[in-house]
Amino acid sequence: MPELPDIAAYITALEARVLGQPLEQVRIASAFLLRTVQPPIAAVEGHTVRGLRRVGKRIAFGFDNGMWLVLHLMIAGRLHWKPVGAKLGGRNQLAAFDFPSGSLVLTEAGSKRRAALYVFADEAAMQTIDAGGIDVFSATLDDFRAALMAENRTLKRALTDPRILSGIGNAYSDEILHAAKLSPIAQTHKLAAEQWQRLYDATRSTLQMWIDRLQVEAATAFPEKVTAFRKDMAVHGRFGEPCPVCGEKVQRIRYADNETNYCAECQTEGKVLADRSLSRLLGKDWPRTLDELEALKRR
Repeated sequence: MPELPDIAAYITALEARVLGQPLEQVRIASAFLLRTVQPPIAAVEGHTVRGLRRVGKRIAFGFDNGMWLVLHLMIAGRLHWKPVGAKLGGRNQLAAFDFPSGSLVLTEAGSKRRAALYVFADEAAMQTIDAGGIDVFSATLDDFRAALMAENRTLKRALTDPRILSGIGNAYSDEILHAAKLSPIAQTHKLAAEQWQRLYDATRSTLQMWIDRLQVEAATAFPEKVTAFRKDMAVHGRFGEPCPVCGEKVQRIRYADNETNYCAECQTEGKVLADRSLSRLLGKDWPRTLDELEALKRR
């Protein structure tokens, strides 16, 4: 799922292409995409884009008539900039937004249709889709700590809860926790003051680094290949590969359709965290340290 840095990159690219331009037509190929009935989608056609905004992991387009169009890409939704009047062909192409200079095409890989499009009559109505998570760049350390301590959660769950923090998901939470040298299963109510400072600093610096990097790329070319797995990431999506800090192999915890990647040496004092599926299978034989894990692999 595109997260805060990815959405920031999309907005940078879109500002250069659609800001101050009229949305001439919206073509929707999937009946599942549009999630609102009133106002109708036609109410924004012919009106000029006056602003672009990130709302959590969503992209919001503000128009000169006060209305807002909001796109939620979910897991597999992606945006593409095509020539004027680009045809919609294939089951993965869900919609096209036609501007004088080109067409913004929304695609979604896979068979599940999770991407969503909303139309709101005004800004107040548009804000109702905001889950309420705080902006880490405007939050103080005290604000940050208070938000994450509202409930006793693991750090991984707290960082990715949109009601707590805005725009962070599976990929960047892994990178943040690695930078902070903290375990993904550490409890928010058990962190020491120094650990809170590390987490706060790592959250801001990690996100800012990726925002800066992706915005530079988006300033020269539309971000056509937004992915949760980037070659320069430290741990996310790098299971079995060496940690760039200590050289130990990156570990993982798998659950449902997601996995958490971490470095045991850097983050968990050398302890291998239980993987839900394998630990059930191995029971008491589950390795507790990197040395035990390597010994198990040699059997």
